[in-house]
Amino acid sequence: MQSVPNNVAPTAISAPSYTAGDTHKDHRTMDTIAWLDRLVAFDTVSRHSNLGLIESVRDALRSHGLEPWLDLNAEGNKANLFCTLPAADGSTQGGIALSGHTDVVPVDGQDWASDPFRLTEKDGRLYGRGSCDMKGFIAASLALVPEFLAMPRQQPLHLAFSYDEEVACLGAPLMLAELQRRGIRVDGCVVGEPTSMKPVVAHKGLNAYRCRVHGKAAHSSLTPQGCNAIEHAARLICHIRELAEAWRAEGPFDQFYDVPYTTIGTNLISGGIAMNTIADACEFTYEFRNLAAITPQQVQARIQGYVQGELLPRMRREFPGASVEIEQLAGAPGLEASEQAAVTQLVRALTRDDAVRKVAYGTEAGLFQGAGIATVVCGPGSIVQAHKPDEYVEKDQLAQCEQFLRQLARSL
Repeated sequence: MQSVPNNVAPTAISAPSYTAGDTHKDHRTMDTIAWLDRLVAFDTVSRHSNLGLIESVRDALRSHGLEPWLDLNAEGNKANLFCTLPAADGSTQGGIALSGHTDVVPVDGQDWASDPFRLTEKDGRLYGRGSCDMKGFIAASLALVPEFLAMPRQQPLHLAFSYDEEVACLGAPLMLAELQRRGIRVDGCVVGEPTSMKPVVAHKGLNAYRCRVHGKAAHSSLTPQGCNAIEHAARLICHIRELAEAWRAEGPFDQFYDVPYTTIGTNLISGGIAMNTIADACEFTYEFRNLAAITPQQVQARIQGYVQGELLPRMRREFPGASVEIEQLAGAPGLEASEQAAVTQLVRALTRDDAVRKVAYGTEAGLFQGAGIATVVCGPGSIVQAHKPDEYVEKDQLAQCEQFLRQLARSL
C-alpha cells in the first residue's frame, strides 16, 4: 500500500454539514465524505462499544421520519441497526438490504502518518481506520437516504448495519434472527465490503477452533512418569498440516479463487511452565477457510477422527486421565451467489461486469444467504488497503459507489 509520506502532513477533513435537499452529484459526494468523517471519528475497534456510532446513525434516520430498530448484544454495549425505507405505497416487505459492519480492526502497533480516527485527505485519498473496511459504504448509503426517500420506489430499501464482524461475525446472526422474529422479508442483499466496486459472487467459509491438550506434569528427568501435552499437541498440529498439504496437492479445486483450495493452519500456541517440567497442558488455535465443496463438518470429522482413533489412545497409554478438548471460536459460512438471483443480475447490470470473482477473505454475505436472502458483495475501496496502517479509500470510489446505489434504488 502507498502510504502518506511521513514528511507530508495530510489535510484534516473539514466536511460540510449534511444537506438533505441538494441532489447535485458533486455535493452529494461531499455529503458522503461528511458522513465518513463522522463515522471514522467513532473508535469502533471490536473490543470497544459501537453504541455511539449506532445511536448517531439512528438519530439521523429518525430525523427523516424513519423508524430504525436496534438489536443489542447480551452485555448491552453493542448493537445492530436495521431500518426500512418503505416503498412509495408504504410497503415494507421484500426489496434489497444494504449491509455493512460498523466495527473496525485495531491500530495497535501500526505506524500511521495521521490520526487513524480523524479522516484526512491527500491526493484524492481519504485516510482513516475503517474508511475502506467498511465505513465508506455505510457513509454513501446514509448520504443518499434523502434521495432514496424521494424516489417513487415500488419496493422498500433496507439498511442493515452490524457489530463485531471482524471478530467472528457475532452481530449479524442476531440481526437475522430478529428479522425472522419480526416477520420482515428481504429479497436481496448487497454487502458493501471493499471490492473496488466490482461484484464478488463467492468467498470461502471461515472457521476457527481452540484445542486444549491435557497431559500429566512431572520432573523432566522422570519422563516416563509424565505425559507431555506439548509433544502430543504437536502430533495433532502435524496432522492438521498433513490435511493442508493434501488439499493443496489433491483439491478439490476452484480456479476462480486466488488460493484455489481449502486451507488450514495453526497460528497460536502456548504451553508449559518451565524448561525442566513436563508440560501438563498445551493450547493452540487453528483456522481453516473452506471451499463450498468441503463442509466445516467434514474438516472437523477428520480432525476428531485422528484425536479419537490415534492421539488419545496413545496419550492414555502414558496417562489414563489424558484428554483433548476442541472448542469452536468462530464460524462464518462461505458465499456461493446464484447467477440466476435477481440481485446478482441487477448488480452485474449496474456495474457492467460479468466476471466471475471469488475471494479468500470472509464477509457476512454467507450468513444472509443462509437466511434465505440472495446476496452479492460489492463496495468501494480495495481489500488490499484493509487492516493496514494508513488505510484509505479513494474519493472516486465513493463517487462510483454513490452512483451504483442511486441506480440500484431507482431499479426498485
